[in-house]
Amino acid sequence: MATAGKVIKCKAAVAWEPNKPLVIEEIEVDPPQANEVRIKIVATGVCHSDLYQLFENMHKDGFPTVLGHEAAGIVESVGPGVTEFQPGDKVIPLFLAQCEQCRFCKSPKTNQCERAWDNNRSGAMAPLESRFTCKGKKIQQFVGTSTFSEYTVVNQMAVAKIDPASPLDKVFLLGCGICTGYGAAVNTAKVEPGSTCAVFGLGAVGLAAVMGCSAAGAKRIIAVDINPEKFEKAKVFGATDCVNPKDHDKPISKVLAEMTNGGVDFSLECVGNVEVMRSALESCVEGWGVSVIVGWTDLHDFAARPVQLIAGRTWKGSFFGGFKGKVGVPGMVKAYMDKKVKLDEFITHEMTLDQINDAIELMKTGKCDQAVDEIMWSTMSCLLLS
Repeated sequence: MATAGKVIKCKAAVAWEPNKPLVIEEIEVDPPQANEVRIKIVATGVCHSDLYQLFENMHKDGFPTVLGHEAAGIVESVGPGVTEFQPGDKVIPLFLAQCEQCRFCKSPKTNQCERAWDNNRSGAMAPLESRFTCKGKKIQQFVGTSTFSEYTVVNQMAVAKIDPASPLDKVFLLGCGICTGYGAAVNTAKVEPGSTCAVFGLGAVGLAAVMGCSAAGAKRIIAVDINPEKFEKAKVFGATDCVNPKDHDKPISKVLAEMTNGGVDFSLECVGNVEVMRSALESCVEGWGVSVIVGWTDLHDFAARPVQLIAGRTWKGSFFGGFKGKVGVPGMVKAYMDKKVKLDEFITHEMTLDQINDAIELMKTGKCDQAVDEIMWSTMSCLLLS
């Protein structure tokens, strides 16, 4: 492409400081260096993790930054040493890299990666190096992706090549939320046919978890949320029952135990709230119940009584649904193309990049499942279009 090897000036939403609105700026995006890929972003979603960094974590070393980590795009150019990708490839950036060489990448037991840990400073949630500049100042790349920009530069180990026929304005959702929830049910919890499940929180991740429980053959899926407006959507993805904890004068764990003769076989916490995590655990049946923590937070400790685990429950966590990105994401794209996974139903609004702060407000008030930044077309939902 004509831009290869050159600095690209483009539009991006910059978070100059925590707890403040994003600012649409012109930024400079450097050419990719060794083992890097520069991507033209076509569609990107606003995820709770972006809001977490902006409003909850607020780490002093995490700003200024360009947020965004759930996206799809087209390779514009590649740096030296890159052989897996070429200009024109359709790709999904990965916030969880897969180097394919470390002991974690080689193990079928996990999707973690040592090099992914090395590249991202945990508190700031960004690597030390960045290819972004704005007004003469270096701008950090959130979790190494920064997709609230028309262009971004990503290490090749954090990019998944996908089906060239796939619609980028739909499959971008697989860059985070849908894989996270769906995989938590299928890969981490290993929901069994005929089982009873409870999903706490019905944002995009929770709805995807409901879809995963359904795909795994669960006979009863109880969707739990304090916003009853989400219940009809949950049924679309497979929920058989919907419960609002505010409708009951007893703990939700006791409500679910009464509904299921002692507790559910599997529960998934998709909120990122330590109190809900405990409720999800206590909702599981003694003896074999499995509870999975899916919602992201690192602000508070969580707690439970030892007897709750001694009695036979299992408490575990799931990151990106247990998917190894380079393999798992293309597989999920294929599942969507084969009509085995829903994506279109997650999208709720159409917006422009200039409206990104409005999209964030919709997320904060629970009025959308997912916000999207669509750079090229004017088709989509909870979205941002230029």
